[in-house]
Amino acid sequence: MMLQEEQFIPKPAEILEVNDMTSIEKLFRLKFIDEELERSFNYMPGQFVQVSVYGVGETTISICKSRTRPGPLELLVRRVGRVTNALHKLKSGDVVGIRGPFGNWFPVDEMEGHDVLLISGGLGMAPLRGVLQHILDRRERYGEVNLLYGVKGYEETLFKDEVLSPFKGEAGFRSFISFEKDDEFYESMMKRHPQFIKKGVVTVLFDLAESYIDPSNSYAVVAGPPVMYKFVLKELDKRGFPADRVYVTLERRMRCGVGKCGHCIIGGASSIAYVCKDGPVFSYFDILSIRGAI
Repeated sequence: MMLQEEQFIPKPAEILEVNDMTSIEKLFRLKFIDEELERSFNYMPGQFVQVSVYGVGETTISICKSRTRPGPLELLVRRVGRVTNALHKLKSGDVVGIRGPFGNWFPVDEMEGHDVLLISGGLGMAPLRGVLQHILDRRERYGEVNLLYGVKGYEETLFKDEVLSPFKGEAGFRSFISFEKDDEFYESMMKRHPQFIKKGVVTVLFDLAESYIDPSNSYAVVAGPPVMYKFVLKELDKRGFPADRVYVTLERRMRCGVGKCGHCIIGGASSIAYVCKDGPVFSYFDILSIRGAI
């Protein structure tokens, strides 16, 4: 646990590698300059860090890797504003500041012995990747694992090799993927794997995956754009998923990471929550009583 004052001090980290994932997203691999911190830095799936570009500003980024995997910290950065634009201009050898990790995490230990349904839209695959890696590295502890992933098209698909690995017989989970547009890859996949591919948004995949899902023995984990949540939660509710076994991540307006600035407050007079401190992971049961959470 960090001392209170240390939570506000960015720690220097060197960029080891930068890889283009899509036209607007890059994967950064980083290590802390302080060797002791590099060895001791620990995190769980669903947590996030604050990344500083010196002289520009700070932004919130989800950790997209499980600590069960060796190697450096990995962060997926979408170019959407001033700080992320500056990050995208950096290269191997450059130094940034990192605070964290912050927030709670998906209850991967609680999920042991159950099936797990992962539901992602767009950039939501970043925090879910850590959950998936954690489960695959402890595969014998979990039941069936299914991924429902909604993307615009092949070019916008994140972690292509990983989410497509089930189609090559290389993974311990199933992938169901929806495409919003008819690109060449979609047409090819429809011919070869029509039982796992569908045109539309992520909710169209529930019918495809229905025979593989047992709501009475499953946990569901949801991450994606805010507009997606109410439709996905409606589908889970309709299929009988218990609200206390459905988890979502609410990454919104987070700035300080420790519940001091108030930018991420949700709820009203009777019930409020700080997304950065009380979350970003919440059960569906919990957010039912928080106004404006979804």
